[in-house]
Formats: sequence, structure tokens, C-alpha cells
Amino acid sequence: MDTHLIAAALPALGWAVHGGLLARRLATARRDPLTGLHTRAGFTARAERILATSPAAVVLLVDLDDFKAVNDTHGHAAGDAVLVATADRLTRWCARYGLAARLGGDEFAAVVTDPARTSGLAALREDLRQPVAHGGRLLPVSASVGSCSRTELPVPTLTDALSAADAAMYAAKGHGRRNTHN
Repeated sequence: MDTHLIAAALPALGWAVHGGLLARRLATARRDPLTGLHTRAGFTARAERILATSPAAVVLLVDLDDFKAVNDTHGHAAGDAVLVATADRLTRWCARYGLAARLGGDEFAAVVTDPARTSGLAALREDLRQPVAHGGRLLPVSASVGSCSRTELPVPTLTDALSAADAAMYAAKGHGRRNTHN
């Protein structure tokens, strides 16, 4: 075998391995390690595409109410169990019609394209308020949900949709826990 060929191939092989590792790290960075949901970075580009191409798209923000109390009273493992259960419930609700993300802490987002999903916000709210089993106990869970339909926006941008959903979520918090508002 020609040693010049081997010498030329080694750097290319090294760069290929390096590129593969970088791609893997980037994919990992776009997924939350606890819940498996997209992170803000992984969610943004996909959600923008969905919002731009689907006239029926709706953006949701979900914030767990009194989440700090769960961590303080039952420990961080219990808090993690609540976060994972919330992620699972939101993912199940989105089904194949949307995309769910954990934006950070106890804040989640989703974008869905099926009008039947968006008319089912009450079902999502009910699912999110179900207690979570952990360590032989049922942990109380409550969430505030805000939504914004693409049709409510003069220009359908993700930033504006998230801002409107955030305002609706805080309006729901202002009307008491376990509320959904849009």
C-alpha cells in the first residue's frame, strides 16, 4: 500500500470522526437530557418553519405552578419526576401534530398544527393537573397554559406567538391556578 495515500487519508479520517462527534454533540445540545424534549435551540427553528407553513398553527406556553414548592418539600428527584411527567403529557397531547419543548426550568412550549388538538386545550389542562406518583406519594401538579393562534398575529413570527402565549399564560395565572387562557 502506498504510504503517501495513507498519509493523505489520515487527516481526512480524523476530520470525518471529528465532524461526526460535533454533529452528535449538537444533536445532544438540542435535546433536554432529563425529559428528552427539544431545548429552546432545538425547538426554535422547527417551530418557526411550522408557524410559517401551517395556517392552523397554535403556539402554547406551559408553566408549572408552585414548582419550587415540590422541590423544596419533596426533593429534586420528585421535581424531576414532575418535569418528566409534564413532558410526557405534553408530548402525548401534541401527538404527531406538533412539537413539544422544554424551554428551561419548569417552562414548556409546543406548536401544533391540528385544529382538533387546539380545541382540546381543556383536555391538556386536565391531563397536566393530574398528580404524579413518586416515592410512594402522589405529588400535586398544577400548570398554567397560554396559547396563541397564528391567525391572531398580523405577521406570523415565533417571537410574537411566544410573547402572546406568554401574556395569555400570565393572564391564566392571574385568574387562579389550573387555568388555560388564549
